[in-house]
Amino acid sequence: MTPPPEWAHLPFFQNQWPAIRDRLAQHPDWLPGPDRVFAALQATRPRDTRVVILGQDPYPTVGHANGLAFSVTPETPLPRSLRNIFKELYDDIGSAPSNGDLSGWARQGVLLLNTALSVLPGQAGVHAKWGWQELARQAVADAQAHGPLAFLLWGNHAQKTLSDLARPQDLVIATAHPSPLSARRGFFGSQPFSRINDWLAGKGRTPIDWTA
Repeated sequence: MTPPPEWAHLPFFQNQWPAIRDRLAQHPDWLPGPDRVFAALQATRPRDTRVVILGQDPYPTVGHANGLAFSVTPETPLPRSLRNIFKELYDDIGSAPSNGDLSGWARQGVLLLNTALSVLPGQAGVHAKWGWQELARQAVADAQAHGPLAFLLWGNHAQKTLSDLARPQDLVIATAHPSPLSARRGFFGSQPFSRINDWLAGKGRTPIDWTA
């Protein structure tokens, strides 16, 4: 569970991480496991980050989470929130990925980061107060040093965590969460994917291939 070199300078890894690592050692069945806990940071370097999508914590079902926010392993059926994300994506740009693994987004500079990077099977949110949220805020602030970012802030949790970090040069799209409980209260019809690509193109930057 070595911190990714590109992010290892963040204060989190000196201040909060040692205590979290020790607590994880007491629960060998935690998800997504040591090889995937920093998957979002391993996939997207600070200088490559163009878009930030913030989730809450990994899926608490064994075999589902792959360390990227909202993403699942390729063979996993789409969770309900991700199904709604793909529905909005299809309505927005006319296509969507072939499965729920969003690694293709991460490779293009979409930082798919949860505010808590670990969970116990069947116990969603159980590690939410361990101090993980400091990593999310520090990572986003560090990525901002390399240029403007597009923020997709879905739901109150994401908005409360990151909205104060947004600057005038950043793009902020804040809507209801894609959960079935709230998606019809402003998530559906928000067209976030085309709006981000229009914003990137306007800055002379390569749009995201959201079907990857």
